[in-house]
Amino acid sequence: MHFYEFECRAVLDKYGIAYAQGGVAKTGAEAEGLANELGCPVVIKAQTLASGARDAGGEKLASTPAEAKAAAEALLSLKIKGLDSPSVLVQKPVEAKKEYALQVTYDAVAKLPVMILSDVTRKNLDDVTDDTPDRITRRHFSTLVPIRAQVYTAKELVRQLGIGAPELNRLTQTVSKLCDAFLEYDLTVAEINPLVLTDEGKFVAVDVNMDMEEEGRFRQGAILKEFGIPMTETRGVRGEPTEMERGAQKIDADDPRGLISPFVEFDGNMGLVIGAGGGSLTIFDAVTRAGGKPANYCAIGGNPSVGKARALTKLVLGKKGVEKIAVMSNVVSNTRADLLARGVIKGVLDLGLVPSEVITIFRCPGAWEADAFKILDKYNIDYCDRTVSLSEAAQRAVSKVQA
Repeated sequence: MHFYEFECRAVLDKYGIAYAQGGVAKTGAEAEGLANELGCPVVIKAQTLASGARDAGGEKLASTPAEAKAAAEALLSLKIKGLDSPSVLVQKPVEAKKEYALQVTYDAVAKLPVMILSDVTRKNLDDVTDDTPDRITRRHFSTLVPIRAQVYTAKELVRQLGIGAPELNRLTQTVSKLCDAFLEYDLTVAEINPLVLTDEGKFVAVDVNMDMEEEGRFRQGAILKEFGIPMTETRGVRGEPTEMERGAQKIDADDPRGLISPFVEFDGNMGLVIGAGGGSLTIFDAVTRAGGKPANYCAIGGNPSVGKARALTKLVLGKKGVEKIAVMSNVVSNTRADLLARGVIKGVLDLGLVPSEVITIFRCPGAWEADAFKILDKYNIDYCDRTVSLSEAAQRAVSKVQA
């Protein structure tokens, strides 16, 4: 679940991490009053759960209180990715001597939390890793040992980026405090980007982003109550479910055997029937890296029935612009490959389509895969076993869509 930025600032306050002066306004008049109090210029930031608010016009600079009022009123009526902005953050700009990007998140491969630091700011850190790997550093840390006993790890992180005294110790403290907040509040990500070094030598958070683990809400009743967040509020970063997403929910509800959630619709032209838990994320990334444009994300698993796989296939192929699908998963033992193959083929046939022309690849190694291969051979469908990597299978699928 996602936090508004003003709530993230409240979390920083609990750990003594400085942030830019400012306050929250729910009306243009309140924003004008805050601008008078802070002194102009001020930055007006839409408080929305949608990602990429700044790039979508959700941030404005105001040189006078009157401009702050007008900017706030415009942002309060703005919808970003279908989500409202119920309030705005009126914030004083911070003069920067140097800027950093600091993030704490979870590394699913290492199965450990990781602290990440870069001197490239206002940019996705995944892109920084790809474009300028020498300007980003990371360190894993333990969930079992108190973070105050791992300060040396944070110091190594900072030092590796070439930062020396006196900023070394001050930034190390900020890193450690953010790691502490990450663990304390069951966060999946805690990011300050940018984290500004002022001429006075202080580190000040300018933009903050935090997400809490969905399952953590039952342990975090106190902070949710403090923020006025009901236990039933999901705080997703997207708007209301699309018609396609509601269709997936209905498929799950109608047949309890296995599941296909989460299901998310995208604007691409390549349908995906993918699963194996975290493997579905890997497959989705592999498809995008190969140049594919996914039409959806899903995670089919838990030994779904033929009917469920059939319904999912028809749902995905029913999306406008989707003519081909890829059926892929990691090695699984709790999902029968033959049932998945039968269901997908039945779904294609129901639509009057030719399976060998629609299914670009079938890579679902695991239980009953030999029987699945016999079925796929019958319909001349391209398939592969576990000796073909997910990346290679994704490239084969994308090349067929692009042909």
